[in-house]
Formats: sequence, structure tokens, C-alpha cells
Amino acid sequence: MKASKEFLSGTLSTIILALLKENAEMYGYEICQLTKEKSEGYISLTEGAIYPALHKLEKKGLISASKRQVNGRTRKYYRINKKSESLINQQIQLLNIFSEHVQKILKPAL
Repeated sequence: MKASKEFLSGTLSTIILALLKENAEMYGYEICQLTKEKSEGYISLTEGAIYPALHKLEKKGLISASKRQVNGRTRKYYRINKKSESLINQQIQLLNIFSEHVQKILKPAL
């Protein structure tokens, strides 16, 4: 079973921000691979989901990007903007709290 688009849509930005916070700098495909690895294959991000989300975060000023040549190909690396760090920490914390409360609701039903 895989995560549905509905679940991902509300959490994708926070997932990306948490990975960038943990890894300092990453490119899109790398974010997809690490998400799949950390979720043991449950969350599989596509290019159609990741790149619009990255562009939206960049437009909001939460992350910035730089291009580099790697093995003859241009890669766009993303990183968190220092001025946004406290806002990002707050967003990650809010998702954690929300997840805990959802678990409290679901546990009796299982």
C-alpha cells in the first residue's frame, strides 16, 4: 500500500523542508529517493509533485536554489534560507503535533 495523493498534498512542503533541514542541500531527485528510503517505500514522490512544490517554496522565499554542473549535467540544488529557519521549525513541529493527535483519534478504532 502507498500513500495517497490526498495525504501527501497537505504534508509535502513540510516533508521537503524537513529533509532540507536535515541535509543542508539537495536536488529534486535526491529528495524523492530519500523520501522513499526513509518511508520504506510507502511515500513515493513523482517529478510531477516534487518540482511544483519546490518552486512554490522557492517563490515563498523559504528555500533558495543554485545550479551546478555534475557529470556534464546541470542540477538545481535547493537549501533552506536562514531567515526562514524559525518558521520552518514551527511548521515541522506543527505537523508532528497534528500527527500525534491523529494517532490518538485512530488508535481506539484499530
